Amino acid sequence: MSKLYVVGLGPGGAEYMTEEARAALARADVLVGYTVYLDLVRDMFPDKEIFTTPMRQEIERCRRALEMASGGKTVAMLSSGDAGVYGMAGLILEMSGEFPEVEIEVVAGVTAALSGAAALGAPLMHDFCVISLSDLLTPWETIKRRLRCAAEGDFAVCIYNPCSKKRRDHLRRACDILLDVKSPDTVSGWVRNIGREGQEMKILTLGELRDEELDMFTTVFVGSSKTRRIGDRMVTPRGYENKEQN
Repeated sequence: MSKLYVVGLGPGGAEYMTEEARAALARADVLVGYTVYLDLVRDMFPDKEIFTTPMRQEIERCRRALEMASGGKTVAMLSSGDAGVYGMAGLILEMSGEFPEVEIEVVAGVTAALSGAAALGAPLMHDFCVISLSDLLTPWETIKRRLRCAAEGDFAVCIYNPCSKKRRDHLRRACDILLDVKSPDTVSGWVRNIGREGQEMKILTLGELRDEELDMFTTVFVGSSKTRRIGDRMVTPRGYENKEQN
């Protein structure tokens, strides 16, 4: 049977890629993906056939990957982070009915919520939500409702796609929604270029986060009411000390 791997590369550097992901790429005849993601692995696999498409051509990219696999090639479709978290796994599986002869295997990767959390400390130690501010595929009204529910539930919140050239005010608007419920002193943080050259991060309050100038390569973390700053780390307690006291 023809084989298509849907592979999460992790945040960037080769050291963040799982052994399973590396093995899938090694077995593939063709690597398919958004140009920026393929650039992360070109040097590791210089002899592989490459197929790229620009951003916002995801359907064409997935169809081409399935067609090549159907034609007998072993194909790896690449996503940054985890392929099943805002990646290509869902779309590939939605389209797979047209290509029943293709065996699809989803290979997990380290998503930005996890790698960014590790850089900041331990902000996701308790219940948390992951919400993207991109309204290309999700109406802004839906995003607003999810942000408000996350705030009212006192979740720690990890925010993907906080800003772009066309969405300069989305992070500010999201912070305003959270601030309707959360304290402006809520411990927050962000990490830019996780696992790549030029990685930088900052811990600040939710009130200060509102006015930050960030971009699509930044992942944002807003703590729960229990989250606190410990030195230069952001920590959401799990509650072990309370359990021991009881």
